[in-house]
Amino acid sequence: MRIFILFLLSLMTTPLQAQNLQAVQIYTDDQLLGLIKENKHLSQIVLDECQLVQDIEARAIKAEMPSYQFLWGDMLAYGVCVKKDISLGLHYMHLAADQGLSEGLEQIGRYYHIGKFVQVDMDQAIVYLKAAAAMNNLAAQIRLAKIYRQGFGSPLDFPALYSQLHHALTDDKATHQQINQLKKQLASKMPTHVVNAAKKADYTN
Repeated sequence: MRIFILFLLSLMTTPLQAQNLQAVQIYTDDQLLGLIKENKHLSQIVLDECQLVQDIEARAIKAEMPSYQFLWGDMLAYGVCVKKDISLGLHYMHLAADQGLSEGLEQIGRYYHIGKFVQVDMDQAIVYLKAAAAMNNLAAQIRLAKIYRQGFGSPLDFPALYSQLHHALTDDKATHQQINQLKKQLASKMPTHVVNAAKKADYTN
């Protein structure tokens, strides 16, 4: 009798426990892109206790969704909820970038800039960051401006980046100040009439 009662108690769950036992729903594309932009996508996978691995893999490989290709690639590269495979991870990140995902372009450009997983290659970094910057990726624009400040890149590309930074939108005061400082540094490398023209131009996609 005692064993039977314990069995019945084991079947009873509180509302909170029932909620915890519910399966995690797969992210919408907008939700995932929001997580990626805030660099919270990998931590969210861990918080969800790796329940979505198969769904993520299917959307990356079978559906070829760029946001999920990026996520799957990052998971493989860092070994989050899956066996670590840097080469395959970078492959899927490149697939996402090839489909025009600005976050993928920015991340690959960042990796080439800092030498993460790959050797430092400033030329490659600039190629990917320029593509992401033209898609209004603010992180890429800021990183690219810092690279130009270090003496890399072509002066012919300065007006486009100045224009992108001039039209950038942010409600973060620190970022706003950083953009203004980078604009001043870029402006010091260009004639005044070029700077004025860049303010009026639109170099985004």
